[in-house]
Amino acid sequence: MSQSAAAVKMKPQKQNETAYKILFIIGLVHLLNDSIQSVIPAMFPILEKSMGLTFTQLGIIGFSLNIVSSVLQPLIGMATDKKPMPYALPLGLTSTMFGVLGLAFAPSFEFVILSVLFIGLGSAVFHPEGSRVAYMAAGPRRGLAQSIYQVGGNSGQALAPLITALILVPLGQIGAAWFTLVAAFAVALLVYIASWYTRKLDFEKLASKVKQSSKQVNKGIPKNIKIALILILFLIFARSWYISGMTNFYAFYAIDKYGLTIKQSQLFLFAFLVAGAVGTFFGGPLADRFGKKNIIFISMIGTAPLSAIIPFVPYAVAFILLTVSGFILMSSFSVTVVYAQELVPGKIGTMAGLTVGLAFGMGAIGSVGLGSLADLIGLPRMIMGVGFLPLLGILTLFLPSDEKLAKWNN
Repeated sequence: MSQSAAAVKMKPQKQNETAYKILFIIGLVHLLNDSIQSVIPAMFPILEKSMGLTFTQLGIIGFSLNIVSSVLQPLIGMATDKKPMPYALPLGLTSTMFGVLGLAFAPSFEFVILSVLFIGLGSAVFHPEGSRVAYMAAGPRRGLAQSIYQVGGNSGQALAPLITALILVPLGQIGAAWFTLVAAFAVALLVYIASWYTRKLDFEKLASKVKQSSKQVNKGIPKNIKIALILILFLIFARSWYISGMTNFYAFYAIDKYGLTIKQSQLFLFAFLVAGAVGTFFGGPLADRFGKKNIIFISMIGTAPLSAIIPFVPYAVAFILLTVSGFILMSSFSVTVVYAQELVPGKIGTMAGLTVGLAFGMGAIGSVGLGSLADLIGLPRMIMGVGFLPLLGILTLFLPSDEKLAKWNN
């Protein structure tokens, strides 16, 4: 037996175990990163009043944040599939730290745009590599690992209403400066993660010398897999537009329809997003048991009747329906990531960049499109229209089954 082979066999059980400590840390950093990003849509009511911005301009701010992330995430994922970059993680959050500091002191609409571009860049670097860390730490529990990672991000997004009510309403725009401390803490945690990541890579490089994979990562993707990939991305498109409509504009709708204050309207979004975070956590284990395709289908079709009637019910009922729909819809969030990664094995970063990055990108396009639509036809009609987007989940029936995915991989 060669020396390298012996080294690889030294601790096989430990290397194949689920690294829960790493998963919880990367999940926590995901929470911190996305809570910083959530400051931007949370500030929409503040900026609308202080700068006199239109819905279209607010949509452009959301677009500027998300389009950078959505364009760069797949590119960074492809680059890191070829050459992983552990210390890009703390560097990315450093960019976010400077962006949020600029946002707090932005004197104009143009400076707000510049600041959110820095935040978007940090997000673009973090998400593909963060997803790779979750994949590397998963061991045999891939669905659970991705859920732990993704629930961190969704929990961070769920903090937006609380950030608005507790920090931004009393302090105003400058309250965003507090999140430089959050970013600095995240950078420190990512330095630790990068050290673990480097050691893990060293082990995997050693293992690859002993057992070369028979699969060629750079092979062309077969046509049937391309079709399935396009379909799963389209489903993410529909889900993201609905979430964008609710998170960016439902607060304005609730204020107008129910006569709520800004603080009160944020409770609706808080319930929607917290329930979504809980749904994200349960989605992965449920998909491991009942199948990824089934969970994706149920999450969208189960949401459709609720989302369609939310604009027409009293505020107490709307609160309940928002909570339930958030849980159901977001149960597929981590599942779509794992589905894509198993659809195209060996492209972990690329698939994470496409699925999570595309979610940001579609949200970006949705921010501008739905904002312009609200200006054109009125906010109530726009909110009513997006309620029918989850019906597109019927297309899940055309996705390959989990069993077929397993056959393709073998």
